Amino acid sequence: MQTTADYTCAFCGETNTTFIDISGGNYQSYIEDCQVCCRPNILYLTVDEDTLEVTINSDYQE
Repeated sequence: MQTTADYTCAFCGETNTTFIDISGGNYQSYIEDCQVCCRPNILYLTVDEDTLEVTINSDYQE
């Protein structure tokens, strides 16, 4: 199952939308480039088992 979620770019502060693969587990992390400034963001995802609510935190990659 896939869904989308928004995150804020750690560099430019713009909101981005990303696809989330719920079947990837409750805790996921990966790198995705900002759709505005093209800089790499490290995304840390948490998926609630019961509600399937997704929480995303972004950080910058040095």
